[in-house]
Amino acid sequence: MYEAIPLILFIVVFALILLGYPVAFTLGGISMLFGLAIFGVDFFYLLALRIFGVMNNYVLISVPLFVYMGIMLEKSGIAERLLETMALLFGRVKGGLAISVVVVGGLLAASTGVVGATVITMGLISLPTMLKRGYSIELASGTIAASGTLGQIIPPSVVLVLLGSVLSVSVGDLFSAAFIPGFGLVLIYLLYIWIFAHLYPQSAPPMPKAEVDAFMGKGFWRRVFQAFFLPLLLIMAVLGTIFAGIASPTEAAAVGALGATLLTLLQKKLSYAALQDVMRSTTHITTMVFTILIGATAFSLVFRATGGDDYIVHLIEKSNLHPYAFLALVMLVMFIAGFFIDFIEIIFIIVPVVLPTFLKMKIDLVWLGILMAVNLQTSFLTPPFGFALFYLKGVAPPEVKTRHLYRGVLPFIAMQIILLILIIIFPQIVTWLPNFLKGK
Repeated sequence: MYEAIPLILFIVVFALILLGYPVAFTLGGISMLFGLAIFGVDFFYLLALRIFGVMNNYVLISVPLFVYMGIMLEKSGIAERLLETMALLFGRVKGGLAISVVVVGGLLAASTGVVGATVITMGLISLPTMLKRGYSIELASGTIAASGTLGQIIPPSVVLVLLGSVLSVSVGDLFSAAFIPGFGLVLIYLLYIWIFAHLYPQSAPPMPKAEVDAFMGKGFWRRVFQAFFLPLLLIMAVLGTIFAGIASPTEAAAVGALGATLLTLLQKKLSYAALQDVMRSTTHITTMVFTILIGATAFSLVFRATGGDDYIVHLIEKSNLHPYAFLALVMLVMFIAGFFIDFIEIIFIIVPVVLPTFLKMKIDLVWLGILMAVNLQTSFLTPPFGFALFYLKGVAPPEVKTRHLYRGVLPFIAMQIILLILIIIFPQIVTWLPNFLKGK
């Protein structure tokens, strides 16, 4: 009787989201209408219990704390100083400016985890400088967009926190599993820029010798120490305590939030107005996440109560689809969905629907979570709808056209797809560090 209902529910919700209706209210509203029609008033008692169960999830407390940490760190001015110092440090190297953007992107990802803010910050600071130094528009824009999205995969990533919650796996395990793929991607980017700069030196020239010499003069080590010490201290305080088993991700997020506030205070950038702004932005993002989560809980309740997950498992078994073929199909759906809706909606809508099938196939959920995170990061960067491209275009100088952004990100998308394939072929890239930290 209920066999077609999960499919109808999924299609109606997805269609309305694509038409532009608010995700949280579409998910919750349509699901409640379906639930009321099928189960009557009792549905609301079940829903209240489910929502209460979700809100009791201790790990989700880390979401507002990590968001606060990222936004506060952007206010501190540390990112700007780090970029300027790194650019001069690599100034004599061909492609040095682009290399510095990637390294700083990796460090900011490991200390903020907020993608939009990182892309905008680096776009405002680095893009005009790179263009003035004679960099090709494609290389400059592609490097900034790709480096800004590293926060999707490098811990402490909000994506990984939410995936851990939905997949019911340890967020600490996901963080440690993402460490090698995340920083491996940074190394792949650096290798590509180094090769590109040597093949096309006119598109990635070194900085003028006089400017670099002036930087290398008196007070060089003090400037380097000031630029690197504070962000590295924050990274060690957050990731170090998690990997060492001293703190849970939620406790480490609290340490990070306090640390980012103290760093902003040390930089003399902390004011009542700045604190208000950070609090307002944190509240806005957190409210959006949790409202979507409540809507997704209603959707999941109706979908499962009407046998939706059993129906999918039955379809897979009937079609004799290989686990890797099903994985490829899910990845493709998530990738395309990433063009139209944000990663939060994808995690809360698509992942719970396919999770029972992956559980039945006995697929490693930590490995699966990292695959999904890398896939979403690639989608975030892919034309024509990649969110990172919209962020960068919004702050780019007038001479940077959309076609430049599209051409610039293509090599970086190819590198991310290569990483995705390597993770599938060699799962040890993901599983080695969590197992090592557990002493296995």
